[in-house]
Amino acid sequence: MANRLLKWFDRSNAVKAVDDIHVACRGLAKQMDAALPEGPEKTAGMRKLLEAKDCFVRAKVEQENEQ
Repeated sequence: MANRLLKWFDRSNAVKAVDDIHVACRGLAKQMDAALPEGPEKTAGMRKLLEAKDCFVRAKVEQENEQ
C-alpha cells in the first residue's frame, strides 16, 4: 500500500511554472516510499519533503511574480 502522503505530491493543480518542482519532489517521494518500510520516521520524512516542496513552489511563484 502506498503512503497516504503521496496524494499531496499530485500535480493536478500545479501551475506550469512550478511543474518541474512537483515532478522532482514526487519522484523522490515515490523512491522513498518504495525503498523504505512504513513507520513513523518514514511518515515524518514524507511530511517534511511535502513541506519542502511547498516552500520550493512558493519560492518559484515569488520569483515568477518579480519578473
